[in-house]
Amino acid sequence: MPLVFEMMTSPDPESTPVKSVPPTPLRCTTGALIAGSLALVMYRLTMAMVSTYSKPTEFNNPLAARLAGLVRSMIVGVSTLGTMVFGIVTLGLVALALQLLIQRLTKPQDSISN
Repeated sequence: MPLVFEMMTSPDPESTPVKSVPPTPLRCTTGALIAGSLALVMYRLTMAMVSTYSKPTEFNNPLAARLAGLVRSMIVGVSTLGTMVFGIVTLGLVALALQLLIQRLTKPQDSISN
């Protein structure tokens, strides 16, 4: 077993345990704003790539033409995938924030009076 792998897997006795912080509506909304802005930037980048790559290119070699088409499709596909991922994350975080708000509003107020 390599030394690097042993160092990665061995527990560190001096490390403190990580506390799990429960999600709050503010944290979810902040995350949704960040993810939404990234989705918007990725969308605009994707549209810029689509308009740039929509111009036809002429090749004498059919293999070069096929490779160019493959590279174009892959670049636009990866950019579109990133846009969709950030968009779905945004929707999920907004839904979680709404769920947490509804749970807080419907929760009995007994814990506040104590």
